[in-house]
Amino acid sequence: MSLNNLGLSAGQERLYRYLLRNPRPDLGTARADLAMPELPVVLAELREAGLVDDTLTAIPPAVAVDLLVRRRLDQTRRQLTELSLAWDVLTELSEEHRSGRPVQMVEHVPDGPAVTRRLRALMADDPGEFMHLKIRPRNDNSHFDNKPFARLLAGGLRSRTLFSADALTDPHQEPYARYWHGLGDLHRVTTEPIRHLAIVNRSVAFVQADPAQPNAGGLQIRQPGLVAMLADVFDGMWARARDLDDLPLSPLEQQVLRVLAEHSTDETAARALNISVRKFRAHVADLMARLGAATRFQAALRAKERGWL
Repeated sequence: MSLNNLGLSAGQERLYRYLLRNPRPDLGTARADLAMPELPVVLAELREAGLVDDTLTAIPPAVAVDLLVRRRLDQTRRQLTELSLAWDVLTELSEEHRSGRPVQMVEHVPDGPAVTRRLRALMADDPGEFMHLKIRPRNDNSHFDNKPFARLLAGGLRSRTLFSADALTDPHQEPYARYWHGLGDLHRVTTEPIRHLAIVNRSVAFVQADPAQPNAGGLQIRQPGLVAMLADVFDGMWARARDLDDLPLSPLEQQVLRVLAEHSTDETAARALNISVRKFRAHVADLMARLGAATRFQAALRAKERGWL
């Protein structure tokens, strides 16, 4: 076998073999023996490759072959990495063919409405899976049209939304999350720090271009390795998150549940909380819906089962 298969030139191999047979030779003699006028250049190449030491002694064959094999493997890995980029190019070319416009692996999208349009178009083309990480379920400034999304859910879109537990300080957030949960956009709550993230079909991801600048738009990411990593992060957070029915009671809900058990009428319970009867009954109705109870008695039983009473 020629060492050329391991990356050495013919001249380098001839000189290495000569130095194995003739340790520390006279360079003039070596040049003449090998008929190699370019010997100093070839010798410098062998020294740079680590096959000859400073005393012009060739390193042992086992060490030399191991070094050359490792170097060739590294080169092969780099070549395979370069070849794998062809799949990224295929993804990019396919999207350009589909959309009729240039596509980049990472592209800046100027604003929220533009991001929404991209999301809407992607899900309309292939309503497979949608993963959404957001600070709060309901955003009054959102540009996302709910009706088309509801139709996608009805058509079989698999959607999961993960939002921050801090959002529950707003009393409007949980009912909104439960409404969409009931339509098929499954919601869970996390206490982990989060940033806005949306992933469509595990192939395209959107993140904020600059978390410190809400109006900076977003980044659309199509690079498969990066999208796969973001999807794995979402899956891990989803597995650690809590279902809506497992949420702890808020301080107000705890008070409502307590006075509901202690007082026989709504009027006395409402006075104990210093709120109107109408407001008290609204809180009770919310608790019953959360417990899935048809009666107050059933709500009390289920609250005890959960350890809330």
